[in-house]
Amino acid sequence: MTGFGRLIGRALWYSSQQQRLLRPCVEQSLRLLHASSSSSSAVTASYRDCQIASFSSNLASLRFSPFGGQRRTMFIQTQSTPNPSSLMFHPGKPVMEVGSADFPNARAAMNSPLAKALFGIDGITRVFFGSDFVTVTKSDDASWDFLKPEIFAAIMDFYSSGEPLFLDSKTAAAMDTAIGEDDSETVAMIKELLETRIRPAVQDDGGDIEYRGFDPESGIVKLRMQGACSGCPSSAVTLKSGIENMLMHYVPEVKSVEQELDAEEEEATLTGQME
Repeated sequence: MTGFGRLIGRALWYSSQQQRLLRPCVEQSLRLLHASSSSSSAVTASYRDCQIASFSSNLASLRFSPFGGQRRTMFIQTQSTPNPSSLMFHPGKPVMEVGSADFPNARAAMNSPLAKALFGIDGITRVFFGSDFVTVTKSDDASWDFLKPEIFAAIMDFYSSGEPLFLDSKTAAAMDTAIGEDDSETVAMIKELLETRIRPAVQDDGGDIEYRGFDPESGIVKLRMQGACSGCPSSAVTLKSGIENMLMHYVPEVKSVEQELDAEEEEATLTGQME
């Protein structure tokens, strides 16, 4: 009987938590009903959207089953990006201690248990690790409403497992902007600007940039866009109006900044142009 009482108690607690999450939605709907301009369909749509937002944002912290007990407690916040196909997930814990890591496909994710698990979700096309966030990119036909609960579960499972972020720590973070002994003064200035001025702003949008080289004869800086910035409709504007202007202002030797694409990105670009 004692065990049965605990089971009933868990079920009642779970029900009260559901009611707590829905209370703001009910209050919002009542406010709309009092407004003369709101129709019944608008109130219904507002309540539905509120339900989705409430349960999506709280699913990560509310993982309590009335029959299985408490599984894990972790609050994961989401943040939108300029790229509608990419979403940032903040687990409330450090992700990358140094640098960042980009996984443009499932093959590149084999070294990371978390990235591999995320690619195991149908509809995920790219994963990116920042200092305290994970950016996930989906296919055009996938819906965030269905993907977010699975992404929440994958992130929580990883942190509760105790596994390392990378199986091989030597390939954990790219040090593309580390200034080497053989770097010229121009290259050193470019790398310093990328690391201290440009990279933090790009990471705020869930992405990153990777330095791929500088041609002193043409004055062209080669960069690769990562995370949410890869495939973003506004990435070309960011590259030219933002990054290029800043580098040209502080480093007169820089004449242009160009984006370097991976083989898969080039193929996708050509396919889009043909269509």
